[in-house]
Amino acid sequence: MAVTSRGLEGVVATDTRLGDVRGQEGRLIYCGYDIKELAGKVSFEEVIYLLWHNKLPNKLELAELNEQLAAERQLPDQVIDFVRTTPRTALPIDVLRTAVSMLGLHDPSLAGDESLEANRRRATSITAKMGVIIAYFHRARNGLDLPSVRKDLSEAGHFLYLLDGKEPSKKKTETLDLAYVLHAEHGMNASTFSARVTISTLTDIYSAITAAIGTLKGPLHGGANEGVIHMLQEIGTPDKVDAYIEQALVQKKKIMGIGHRIYKVLDPRAPILKERAVQLSSELGEPKWLEMSERIAALMKEKKGLHANVDFYSATFYYSLGVPTDLFTCIFAIARTAGWTAHVLEQLGDNRLYRPLSEYTGDPSGKKFVPIDQR
Repeated sequence: MAVTSRGLEGVVATDTRLGDVRGQEGRLIYCGYDIKELAGKVSFEEVIYLLWHNKLPNKLELAELNEQLAAERQLPDQVIDFVRTTPRTALPIDVLRTAVSMLGLHDPSLAGDESLEANRRRATSITAKMGVIIAYFHRARNGLDLPSVRKDLSEAGHFLYLLDGKEPSKKKTETLDLAYVLHAEHGMNASTFSARVTISTLTDIYSAITAAIGTLKGPLHGGANEGVIHMLQEIGTPDKVDAYIEQALVQKKKIMGIGHRIYKVLDPRAPILKERAVQLSSELGEPKWLEMSERIAALMKEKKGLHANVDFYSATFYYSLGVPTDLFTCIFAIARTAGWTAHVLEQLGDNRLYRPLSEYTGDPSGKKFVPIDQR
């Protein structure tokens, strides 16, 4: 009898050069680089290049990538029309998922050219358009104009420019860029696995990224950081944290942003975001969110031996940047597209269809058919 592993826990499904999540050590590796070696030292664009090419770019290579990304930012008119006319009550992550799927309809080379070069171009195009889709929908639902895309800003700076309709400060851009770097890749997480399973059928890259976005949406994956802010808002003030956590533990209620499926010690991304969140809270003069977060983290470590993960601090981080709460998961998607596309390209390089087994637990075989008038 086959051994069943619920949720495929502990099962090695493939090999990859891209990311290594070392849960027992609390380490995250991108192509051989510890995340602590990269965070605050490289740009998101450098990480994109690293994941796609297995090396950090030189100045010329980085300039070429920046130029390629900037050249692919313009959305097809039909996608812009969709973003303008979709219900304002729609979830931004749902709009993103549908818009990325629509992009596949406007790729003139999709039917017939599945070369590595063509898929690299598609990866560049999707990566460049993610932030535009999200920012445009946010502005459209608020009755605001849609600024023309620009070619002179970084991915983080361009998203903030489109979102706010004004030039972002250098500090704000660098802050969001750091978040992008920390979220770009994370091994065989649920959305990455979804992308690899999808592309392993030799479907197109748009379908694979659409599947990944749909997977990321879930509250047990990318939606967790939105849950953190909702929890903090529900608590209200720092003096109510202890009672809230005590009651939640009695009711066995999940505390969003605490604990991690893989990390058994501290998530290495969490302290990096926490440090930047402290700076943001100090600059913006609204430290209560961080104060509440710190108390929750301390209580959960004391009472349950669980650490805060990256979602826990990214919630305060994004909120302090002025990003609307329902866009948090979308920002995660912008960053993780670097990893998703890298995994898709890697899967295509040495493809084998994913086809796991399942353990049948239904009724014993041997049942006999009974006509409907005798049932």
